[in-house]
Amino acid sequence: MLPFEILARKRAGKCLTAEEIGEVVAGATDGSWSDAQLAAFLMAAAIHELEPSETRALTEGMLDSGERWKLDEEIPHLCDKHSTGGVGDKVSLVLAPLVAACGLPVVMLTGRGLGHTGGTADKLEAIPGLVMDFDRAQCLEMLRRLGVAIGVATADIAPADKRLYAIRDQTGTVESLPLITASILSKKLATGASSLVLDVKTGSGAFIPDIVQAERLAKMMVTAANALGCRTSALLTDMSQPLGRWVGHSAEVLEALECLRGEGPEDLEAVTFALSTEVARLEGVDLDQEALKAALSSGDAYEKFMQWALAQGANREWVDRPELTLAPEEFSLVAPRSGFLAAVDTRRLGFLLVEAGGGRAKPGAEIDMGVALRYDVRLGEAIDAGQVLGRLFLRRADDGLGQRFVDCFEIVDQEVSPPPLVGQRIVES
Repeated sequence: MLPFEILARKRAGKCLTAEEIGEVVAGATDGSWSDAQLAAFLMAAAIHELEPSETRALTEGMLDSGERWKLDEEIPHLCDKHSTGGVGDKVSLVLAPLVAACGLPVVMLTGRGLGHTGGTADKLEAIPGLVMDFDRAQCLEMLRRLGVAIGVATADIAPADKRLYAIRDQTGTVESLPLITASILSKKLATGASSLVLDVKTGSGAFIPDIVQAERLAKMMVTAANALGCRTSALLTDMSQPLGRWVGHSAEVLEALECLRGEGPEDLEAVTFALSTEVARLEGVDLDQEALKAALSSGDAYEKFMQWALAQGANREWVDRPELTLAPEEFSLVAPRSGFLAAVDTRRLGFLLVEAGGGRAKPGAEIDMGVALRYDVRLGEAIDAGQVLGRLFLRRADDGLGQRFVDCFEIVDQEVSPPPLVGQRIVES
């Protein structure tokens, strides 16, 4: 069919066939569809919302537009994990070496920072010398030798998604749940992991704050991934406040290492454990909390991380003595009144850190790895006037930025209960 015919059918709200979706993907890949035609398709898809069959066809088409590594054919029980992103979310840095230390191989192709959230790849590149690029052969060798491989997607993985995502960003269609599903899964499924656990964030710091919409997204991704042959489930986890005590690239790497030594904050450990046991369950493996704690206390998980880092180019000096420097200008965020911490505008916190240089304000911008926020309180806690809510580490003198951070904290007179950290489990229906 001609592009005009396909666009007219979708504009009218018709369900496109797999062949018609395939024409769209082919046009995005080989350039035979213009940006205007692709933008029209994306807008129609966002307005009318793709049916499950269309979402699956779009995912599979973008997946087949590039390399498919099919690593599970050579690495049994290969696991993967994906997060929709959150402020201070460093779970991937802990989960991959932890699960690998427990005997299950883990592969992750990670992403860059998006909006107010930091990317796993960006955080790991705070490690001196570390290289995140690898091809299939290098990834396979890492998995065979260490049981863990973490990198970034090559240009040959889901090239159709790269073009469509750039147009989505310009046309206000980024928030479309079926388009999000196809974009995420076309890259995650390219490695060929046999199991995938999804960490779908909710709350003020999440990409999709509304819990109803987050649940819909989780169900869409679980349905599409299972239909395409990857055992997949999801957990809804709370992002109403930063996860852990630190936000900022260098600071989050150091906190992840603390967690791998069994010294990390309780919330980070709890989310990591929940996702670890969930992905093991998908593989039919009973990985309980005692086994996970043992891998931390024994040093096995920490050693696995360092073996992986060294194998991917990290400086030996850093591996032997892992230190990262924070920005030099430290400022305390002081509570203006007594009461109970009722809410945190976590999304705003993330954007303020980006403004301070700790994130990417536009594509290609450099990140100041040392900019950080130490988050010292938790939702529901009693707060005294003058109490330190957190500490900022900036590269420049505070020009009012600190007060804007303080304004993100809502303190009330009545005691409040924080939302559950780990919520609903989403499985194939």
